[in-house]
Parts: sequence; C-alpha cells; structure tokens
Amino acid sequence: MKTIEEPVVIREGDSFKTVLSKYGALALDKQENLSELIGDVEGDLDLDEGIVTFGDVKLPIQVLGFYNDDLKQWSWAWDSENIFGAKLIDAACEMKQAGIDAGIPEFSSPIIQADFNACHTLAMATVGILDLGAYYAVNEDGLDIFVAIDSDEIPENNSVVKFKDTYYTFQKNFNVYPKIAFDAYTKLKGYKIKHHDDFDVAYLGESRLIAGYTQRGNLKTIQLLLEEE
Repeated sequence: MKTIEEPVVIREGDSFKTVLSKYGALALDKQENLSELIGDVEGDLDLDEGIVTFGDVKLPIQVLGFYNDDLKQWSWAWDSENIFGAKLIDAACEMKQAGIDAGIPEFSSPIIQADFNACHTLAMATVGILDLGAYYAVNEDGLDIFVAIDSDEIPENNSVVKFKDTYYTFQKNFNVYPKIAFDAYTKLKGYKIKHHDDFDVAYLGESRLIAGYTQRGNLKTIQLLLEEE
C-alpha cells in the first residue's frame, strides 16, 4: 500500500510554535540567499516606491509590520493602511486571514507584546507561508519596519550541504519542534521523506540526509550521505 504524504499546511488549532516549525526553516533558507546577494550592504527603504535598495539592487516589498522597542510592541501593517497604503499590506492582510481561519492570535491580533527576536519569527513565518523572497528590517524614525521582499529574483543556493546546515541551525536556534521542522522543510523544498520510529530520511536527489531523534522529539544525530561522483 502506497503511503500518501500529508502536505505542509496550516491546520486549525496549530500553535504559532507549530506553524514556525513548519515554515521557518524555509524562511531561513531564503534569508541566507538574500545575504549572499547583498552581503554587508544596508538596505534603503522607499515606501513611496515600494522598494528596498541595496546598492544597485532594487527589490519590491510588502510591509509586514513594525516594532516599537520602547513599548515592546509589534504592530501588523494591516492595522495601519492609512500609513502604508492598501497596495503594500496585501501580504500582512493574508496573514491576518490565516490567523482568523486557524485561530492563531499572533497573526490576527493588531498589536502583540513582543521582543525584537519575536518580530523576526513573525516575519519568518510570513515569508515561509506566503513563499515570498525574504524579509528585511529597516530602522526608520525609531521604529523597526519589517518588510517582505516580494520577488523571485534572489538567486537560490540549493546545495544539499546548505539544506543540512540550514535545518540544523534553525532547530538549534529557534523554539520549534525539530521533527516537524525536518518533515516540512524537506517537503517545501520539493524532496521526498521517509519516516521511521526514531529517525527520518530526506532524499535530496541521490544524496540522503538522516535525522535521528530523542524520545522527546529533539534532534539527536544528523548525517549527510553525499552521492558518489
């Protein structure tokens, strides 16, 4: 009997931690691609034109929200259409609807008490869920404005070594479920996965990535078997 793989989707009742586990590694993958493109160049945000510029590179954006460090508050852009305009908040509005549909208050509440790191996870979740190019934060007048780069022109590095390193970094540095993250990241990148009781195998072309877990579902071992040349 053929096993039918479940797609990566947001399900009603998913917690934000579960959603970040599903989509965050893909977002981190995209952030690394952006970093390879722009290097150390700081972005210049032009809200009138709807772009962020890195030297000679100009990329279209959507405004996700902004962070006020004094108040320790994240505000979604969909609650500030009068500031950003309707055209720049489409992505934020999609996240609001996703939050309403699945019962995830982090997406559907206009203002969230948060720290700066939490804002990054909100942006990561958005980029992964909507399959946008990446995100970037710009400080303007004391506010950190988080924008999603609405472009597929960022060059991709799809090496299997990067896949392994991205997954390992993601599950190590973020409060997520490693087993869910491995499954979702593998599928979202278009690879096949086979599940076992205490380990999973991702089939990356002719290469294999094996992730072993503890009884609590944390990552215990990770091994990359490269294809023979």
